[in-house]
Amino acid sequence: MPIKVGDPIPNSTLSIMTDTGPEPLSTNELFADRKVVLFAVPGAFTPTCSAKHLPGFVEHAEAILAKGVDAIACMAVNDVFVMHAWGKSAGAGHILMLADGNGDFTRALGLELDATAFGMGHRSQRFALIVENGRVTDLFVEGPGEFRVSSADHVLSKL
Repeated sequence: MPIKVGDPIPNSTLSIMTDTGPEPLSTNELFADRKVVLFAVPGAFTPTCSAKHLPGFVEHAEAILAKGVDAIACMAVNDVFVMHAWGKSAGAGHILMLADGNGDFTRALGLELDATAFGMGHRSQRFALIVENGRVTDLFVEGPGEFRVSSADHVLSKL
């Protein structure tokens, strides 16, 4: 069953690149006692994700943070090296680029996408959520092939 508004974020471990290399990041640590916008994409360097989704959050990062958001995070079922390279190539300096390498967190959220028909394995659905103090306050899950409600513009309008 997919996560819904009011639910606590499940405890899981993601990966993030630091100055000293890849590091684990607990979702409890990421979301506790703060307001976070998390958006997820089916894959780094894929067309809609690279042309629209991530660039929108890069463009609107300062406006989102000005609304009292403590952190903006981008997540995909990719490895930490790919997420880091994608963030660098997109100029995503204000955005945490998080890897859910095995899809454990995505599955815990109930937002997994079976992309095996496209040769991409199991990925994340395209979505965005707003979390305050570890609980989901807003959730925006895209329908198949859509890019609308998880966009930076839409999320910004809901903050």
